[in-house]
Amino acid sequence: MVLTETLQRLADERGGVIGVEPGLVIEPDETWTPVGELVREPYTLLAELVDETAARWNAPRHVGAALFWKTYGYWHTLPMALGWALDGRVPLMRLAETYFKVSGAGVTIAATRVSWGDGAGAIAGALQESQLPLIRAVNALAKVGERTLWGSTAEAIAHPLTSIVPGDYLRLLRDIGPPVDGLIEPAGEGYFRRTCCLWITLPGVEPCGSCCVLRPPTRPARPSA
Repeated sequence: MVLTETLQRLADERGGVIGVEPGLVIEPDETWTPVGELVREPYTLLAELVDETAARWNAPRHVGAALFWKTYGYWHTLPMALGWALDGRVPLMRLAETYFKVSGAGVTIAATRVSWGDGAGAIAGALQESQLPLIRAVNALAKVGERTLWGSTAEAIAHPLTSIVPGDYLRLLRDIGPPVDGLIEPAGEGYFRRTCCLWITLPGVEPCGSCCVLRPPTRPARPSA
């Protein structure tokens, strides 16, 4: 399958450090945890992961939450974006069938079963079914704005289509629609985010190449004569 071959190539290039199983499907052992546990109130497991991320970067909890989501959201979104660009077939990991484990990539995810959809509509449905509950849980736990979190999902669509498999990410974002449309703007061969992942708030770090703080200022329109 073209997508799994692409994911395996990516894993090989990264020395095996990848946040999604290249084959997508697993038979989980004790090292895997159902993602559904992350959205179970009072969010005990999610809080542990967020706090571990915050401690790693000496960051406040809300920044740790945003960075945790940036990692999870990227690896959950990447196979869908690549599938769309490769042949239009989109792998769908339902929340109830998705598992994760802590890894060198931050987290690695896979599912006990993957179904396949077509086009942007399938991705839009997957974001609502599989990402919205987690985004709401992160927001409830750490008070990070949902638009900020969706911005990381939007970038997880743009990044692989500008660095792994070429694809018209703006068209895909537009076709998916809210809540990701309009959160990325093109800039030459790259792009800028319109929301901040909060990495830049850490002491002594350089901004991401797509950081909203690097966006050139918008010039006001010239007054008509």
